[in-house]
Amino acid sequence: MPFQRYVEVGRVVIINYGKEYGKLYVITDIVDQNRALIDRPDEVRRIENFKRLQLTDFKIEIPKLAKKKALKEALESNDVFSKFEKSAWGQKLSARVSKATTTDFQRYQWSIAKTKKSQAVKKELKKLQKAES
Repeated sequence: MPFQRYVEVGRVVIINYGKEYGKLYVITDIVDQNRALIDRPDEVRRIENFKRLQLTDFKIEIPKLAKKKALKEALESNDVFSKFEKSAWGQKLSARVSKATTTDFQRYQWSIAKTKKSQAVKKELKKLQKAES
């Protein structure tokens, strides 16, 4: 299958470095071969290096240097943010965030539950092996 994710106006990108890690933006203009002007409805436009951006499969139809109102309408009509959250990539990011916000006690509870489950599976497996022989 040919490559489909091109750097173009309207391409939805995700930040892969820095304090905005995991946020979705839209390319509104291409500055040069290394940088693009990115925008998001609730934030100020800014120029970002392509090394800090990852292209997604989503693209919206907006004009070059679209105003906030047009950008917001295009994002809402295509429902891009919720589609990304439902994708495998979005689910991985949300799982990573939720795991990072857990406490030590929650992680301890998970490990105990995992151990108990493993013991129950081993017990049933031994029962089945004895019944077979």
